[in-house]
Amino acid sequence: MPPKDQPRILLVDDEPDLLAELKPLVERAGFRVLTVRDGEEALHRIAEERPDLVVLDVLMPRLDGREVLRRLRQIGDWTPVILLTRVGTPAERALTLQEGADDYLNKPFEPMELIARIQAVLRRARRGQLPLTAFRHLVCGELVLDRQTRQARLAGRELLLTPRAFALLEFLMLHPGEVISRERLLEEVWGWACAVGPRAVDIRVAELRKVLEDEPNAPRYIETVVGQGYRFIGEVEGKP
Repeated sequence: MPPKDQPRILLVDDEPDLLAELKPLVERAGFRVLTVRDGEEALHRIAEERPDLVVLDVLMPRLDGREVLRRLRQIGDWTPVILLTRVGTPAERALTLQEGADDYLNKPFEPMELIARIQAVLRRARRGQLPLTAFRHLVCGELVLDRQTRQARLAGRELLLTPRAFALLEFLMLHPGEVISRERLLEEVWGWACAVGPRAVDIRVAELRKVLEDEPNAPRYIETVVGQGYRFIGEVEGKP
């Protein structure tokens, strides 16, 4: 019997083969796992079991994942949610975060990537408090990001950022303390439809560092993790 202090994960997907594959893998990663196959049952299990995190497929019968997420947030339930989607466009991903998801993963995916996302979301989640994705403003010291107007300010001074650089900074601030690979940043911020390489990420990071006056060797905001990617190292809080 698993220890009671193990985080409880609810996997919600209408594909029984996928559930059968994921359940033992997630359990071996140190979690207790519950599984359900539709959205209505998911709402009941969330209310009864109070899982620490929900992995929620978008396309399901009876009640789809987005509606489950909306209903949870409407009643003030901010249980961390990772959505499994099948559409990888930047617009789709932006909508996912705006609806209150903590993270998302595009199908098909590697099971170990899901486990890494679960671990990352749980590290930054604070039970009973809203996730950063729920707030209009992201604040780190004198740095303020307005996600609605797409403006950034540092010590009250507006920063002139390209749309891509702003989106990159927003994504990093939404995942503070997490090492994000260049490949994932290309997928999340650029979208695979863009024919660009990892160098494009480095160029935008350099742009951000210049306007943030952030030294690569002594960063306040964006740290380079050699051989892995980038990490936002400042403490981020969300504000209305």
